[in-house]
Amino acid sequence: MPYSEPTNLAIVACPGGEVFADEVITHLRHMYKHRFTLKNDVISKRYQLDKTELIKQINFGSDINTSDICMKGATDKYRPPVFKVKARFTYFMNGEFKTELLECVRGKDVFIFQDVENHEVLSLNDGKNKLSLSVNDHVMSLLVTIDCVRQAGAANITIVVPAYPYSRQHKKKGREGLTASMLGHIYELLGVKRIITLDIHSREIINAFSTISLENLHASYQIIRELAKIVDLTGKTEDLVVVSPDTGAIDRNKFYASGLKLPLAMIYKERDYSIVTQDAHSTNIKAIKLLGDVRGKVAFLADDMLGTGGTLLKAMQFLKEQGATKVIAAISLPFFTGNAIELFDEAYHKGLFYRVIGTNAVYHEALKDKEWYINTNVSGLFANVITRVHHNQSLSDLLDNRNIIEKLVKQDASVSDDDEQ
Repeated sequence: MPYSEPTNLAIVACPGGEVFADEVITHLRHMYKHRFTLKNDVISKRYQLDKTELIKQINFGSDINTSDICMKGATDKYRPPVFKVKARFTYFMNGEFKTELLECVRGKDVFIFQDVENHEVLSLNDGKNKLSLSVNDHVMSLLVTIDCVRQAGAANITIVVPAYPYSRQHKKKGREGLTASMLGHIYELLGVKRIITLDIHSREIINAFSTISLENLHASYQIIRELAKIVDLTGKTEDLVVVSPDTGAIDRNKFYASGLKLPLAMIYKERDYSIVTQDAHSTNIKAIKLLGDVRGKVAFLADDMLGTGGTLLKAMQFLKEQGATKVIAAISLPFFTGNAIELFDEAYHKGLFYRVIGTNAVYHEALKDKEWYINTNVSGLFANVITRVHHNQSLSDLLDNRNIIEKLVKQDASVSDDDEQ
């Protein structure tokens, strides 16, 4: 029975990805319990069986099929799967990493979690050391863990990296490397079969793989769900306009504009690419122009990632100068590198923006208590994708979420009509 213990689905969480992995596992437990209960109800009714006796039969089958003498747990109750594999992560003082699995994963479908943008202080060496790791540290830790899982005999390896590392190094402008592609080839050499990520920076990266399948998830439904709580999507009390912060984000914002049936504007930026931004003050933008009208309207911007935040802050200030009543930004991967959080604090107090909607795909302790920041949870989306991948089910409706967005907008409109009546 694939919806109770034993199960072949196993999760290994690298130190950086442990928080997100635990949130996904919470959703997996609820999903598996719900699925088990639903199956039990349907089958017991269909074959006219007692529900308690059916659970005993399912557990009996599990005991017969397991390689152990029998499974732990009661014979007449649901046995929840234990997804997380115990592991020990060692950090040596010279900077090397080592991963040891403390449980067997032979023949299992293993999902390895890593948040390469988690720069919080992490516990390593069984809690003896507290360290903040860089992107490079997280990538090396991930590679070591992949090899560890492969050496342990896993049947399939999937890496779950909400923020694909080095995704901005996806095309050549001169004598430079294609690091995003290079990492993909390393994953392939290590036997990775699939990558699950969130709003990858460029579709060109997907074309770099020979054997790996990449599932690129979108947080648009979760973002619109939070947006509907703070602004009237029906346009009856306030006008809303979707603004693309630059030409690179036009497709993403066009998706929001078409899904919400709103006008689309665009900010055009002239950049000096000889300048490498170190913080929000050292932006390489030289001039900004607006294609469209935001005067007297709520401006909504969406982008895939936020680094130092200089580009977004400048766009927000520009929109306020153009007469926008509110400026709301949605970011799938809120990195907030350097002193970005402090600069957004300053901008918020100056009234340059109203809210920033970000996902929990990147862990930030400092953002939890910020009035201007709204955290939307995408762990349920990842849990759904993982179960469908594991059970060889279709992902179409999860990868293309236009239908559920349309239902959400209609629901918001009907609620608005009921309030008027």
